[in-house]
Amino acid sequence: MELLAIKVGLPTLLIGAASLAGRRWGSAVGGWLVGLPLTSGPIILLLTLEYGDAFAARAAQGIVLGLISTAAFAVVYALAARRLTWTWCWVPGWVAFALCTAALNVVTFSLAGAFLAGIAALALALPLLPADARPASSPAAPPWETPLRMVAAAAIVVALTGIAGRLGPRLSGLITPLPVAGTIMTVFTHRSEGTAAAVRLLRGFIAGNFSFAAFFLVVATHLVAWGLMTTFGVAVLAAGVVQGAALLLLPQHAGE
Repeated sequence: MELLAIKVGLPTLLIGAASLAGRRWGSAVGGWLVGLPLTSGPIILLLTLEYGDAFAARAAQGIVLGLISTAAFAVVYALAARRLTWTWCWVPGWVAFALCTAALNVVTFSLAGAFLAGIAALALALPLLPADARPASSPAAPPWETPLRMVAAAAIVVALTGIAGRLGPRLSGLITPLPVAGTIMTVFTHRSEGTAAAVRLLRGFIAGNFSFAAFFLVVATHLVAWGLMTTFGVAVLAAGVVQGAALLLLPQHAGE
């Protein structure tokens, strides 16, 4: 019962807070916040509690490698937005994520190789997500949008942790970066503010994922040796430092 409360409550609170911050400071900052491990952090915590340190450490390596799929999603969505309406752009984005995940599942990477490949994918994605000028004002988001994001985040955490034992640590890790919250935020931003704002959010999302990589690199390398509390404390600190530096990759005055 306690684990179920964590599965539902933790990602719900984190996504809710990020959504409110995005409304306050703009789409780029909203994407930057969603780039944090707001759903994957709880997932790796729960995998540790349910399956042990070794399983979670191996899954963390898969999560780092899965950033390639995340970058593919963002770039393909942005390219699709030039031709498709907001209703359909997420479809090719998720197909790109799925294809990358399938390919990565049959390729062997060392932890160092996975980290470098994930960082390279994020760095290559940023120039393809231009920081176009933001509209002067943004229409109010519908009142049900934030609850939908929160429910979606909780659902993916419950579902993935429920089937992780059957998938194994590698595949569980690879699909953990599935951009559920990022997709919801991007689609609604696209619908209400247009293509440029959606791409701006995706740029923030990708910039935020550098801290995601730092967090899971620490987990993958030290969880077995250091244990849960120390590893997660250092991982959160590393993610915070990198996340602050990632602000330099975003346009100045993103919330104006």
